[in-house]
Amino acid sequence: MSVSYESPSHAALHLARAAALAPSLHNTQPWLFVADDEDFGFEVHTDAGRRLPLTDSGGREMLISCGAALFNTRVAVRHLGFRPAVSLLPEPGNPAFLARVGWGAYLPATREVMLMENAMAHRHTHRGQFEAEPVPPSLIDELSDHAMAEGARLHIVDHPEQLRLLAETVRVAEAVHRADAGHVAEVTGFSGPARRSWLERVPAEARRRDPVRALLAGRDYTGLAGGCDSRPRRWSPRTGTVAVLTTAHDTRLDWMRAGQALQRVLLYAAAHRVMAAFHTQPLELPELRAELQARLTGGHFPQMILRLGHPTHTWTTPRRPPAAVLLRTRSGRAVTTAASTGR
Repeated sequence: MSVSYESPSHAALHLARAAALAPSLHNTQPWLFVADDEDFGFEVHTDAGRRLPLTDSGGREMLISCGAALFNTRVAVRHLGFRPAVSLLPEPGNPAFLARVGWGAYLPATREVMLMENAMAHRHTHRGQFEAEPVPPSLIDELSDHAMAEGARLHIVDHPEQLRLLAETVRVAEAVHRADAGHVAEVTGFSGPARRSWLERVPAEARRRDPVRALLAGRDYTGLAGGCDSRPRRWSPRTGTVAVLTTAHDTRLDWMRAGQALQRVLLYAAAHRVMAAFHTQPLELPELRAELQARLTGGHFPQMILRLGHPTHTWTTPRRPPAAVLLRTRSGRAVTTAASTGR
């Protein structure tokens, strides 16, 4: 059995850099990638030590994050002129092995692929209010079609009663989270088992000191905001378009599909200067998630809650370098590469 310590191919580095630009829960980046020397495949695995045990006890959001990374991989392969050959959950006995991506037949990149590939580096999670300019209804329709193409549904929440329900469940969930010291430690990354270096936290300039003044309460990434104000908030044009991404079922395969649908929506939106803010707090509490499923999404399983709009500012969230996330195999054995530092 031989083991190679040589640097991976340029193609593997290209795919790893693209995949690592995906969004993840509190910037945990819970993925590892494997480049296979023998068949030139590319694999997506979970880095289970990066799962947040209190926030994401079942690993649902971790798999959604990895599904988003998988979609970036697919786009990168298409951008290089090949059809990605994807196998999801290829080894049932190995739950950390989420997907294998092979190089299929030659297929020139389309304009849509080019748009999405270019949007990867420009897509950023937004926190706070948007500009008052609304997202065009035609773009919302296109984003819904993109979600459906990946086996998910983008449920637009625009009825006042539905907005009030969603706002209240987000506020209640955020209040529960803030009252739990362990959860606060996970969100901030400052201490506890989920402690992360500053390179792996939400950047300071993107944190809002008082993130509950909007219709949907935001996360407290400082640990200093205190409890949630219980006063109801009104929708304003700066709220943006509120949506819930859902799937018909709730298996690990559905979580991976939700992640790919999410990233497809985010990239197409970013290509049209629209970014997303996330408010998934109630989906982390089983009773509130079940309430939204029953009262808001018509029985479909809510996977992500987001707002879409034109950002007032954008912030770059740091990423781990390829050397930290890309492994290389030869004759069945994986080793950490000495890849160059990435974005």
